[in-house]
Amino acid sequence: MGRWLQSNQLDIPQPANLLGSSGTPVPYVAVGDERFALSTNLIHPFPRRGLDEKRRTYNFRLSSARRFVECAFGIFSSKWHVFLSAIQLAPENVNVANKACVVLHNYIRTYESIPDEDAQVDRSASERDPFHLGRSGSAGLRVRELFSDYFMSSLGSVPFQQQHSTCGRL
Repeated sequence: MGRWLQSNQLDIPQPANLLGSSGTPVPYVAVGDERFALSTNLIHPFPRRGLDEKRRTYNFRLSSARRFVECAFGIFSSKWHVFLSAIQLAPENVNVANKACVVLHNYIRTYESIPDEDAQVDRSASERDPFHLGRSGSAGLRVRELFSDYFMSSLGSVPFQQQHSTCGRL
């Protein structure tokens, strides 16, 4: 996936405005941690040293997003145990297994009357592309700043972010 993301082969939608915003359209992004290189479509936290309020808030909001992803993967892997450890398949069969599990999961959710374990997850989030100017790292920095600014704005802030962004739980 990382190679496809870097080579722009994932058919990611064009940048769009963030909810309620009429400012600069922002690219769709994947959320990663510091191990992944910052790029136009992959963001990660600011380094933990010397953070101001805006950067602490951004890190808190990114951490919240990552928890939702981890929870969703936990639900998925508890249903399809093949994801609980290293996949014991030939590399050329891994994509087929992934797709099969997604299709089966969606089928079960659509057609079977089983309890919806996902309901427990809180659901309370071209021409000249400005994000492809220069190196991908500098474009990634710009994308991260746009999200940081949005999270601090009246449009993008949430009531609990200020109390949690200062408590050190990033």
